[in-house]
Amino acid sequence: ISLESLAVPLMTSTSSEPGFEATFTGIVRDEFISHARVPILPAEEARFTLFGRIHTIWTDPQSYSFLQQTIQGNTQFYEETNRRRLRLALDVSLVERATGKVVWREETMETRASYEVTNDPLVNQQNKGEALERVARRLAQRIYMRTMERF
Repeated sequence: ISLESLAVPLMTSTSSEPGFEATFTGIVRDEFISHARVPILPAEEARFTLFGRIHTIWTDPQSYSFLQQTIQGNTQFYEETNRRRLRLALDVSLVERATGKVVWREETMETRASYEVTNDPLVNQQNKGEALERVARRLAQRIYMRTMERF
């Protein structure tokens, strides 16, 4: 058995990051094209199909700055988040199209990346987007390795 052709349909998502499915699917396809030279075909033509469902993308504060502010003699201390950790979890499986046989499946494949938080919301959105891309690349490498160890 060999991986002579592969379909990678658009990953589905129940997360709150609109449009990320297309970016992530493209990164996974690129991983296979650049390393394995596996033809990526439409689902009805490929021998195997790689399915993915992103079910969670979330962020948690990772580090803080402690700030002090005095207004009219009253001193207040507060925390300001300056770094966040982004985590992504997905379910992924490789299925032989003709038989429906699951070659491999991993539920809740997860990885994370951190990004800087500033006072500028546009910079924060860009930093978060770059962290999402780093996460997608790491997961694509894991998906590729997990697939290729079977062939």
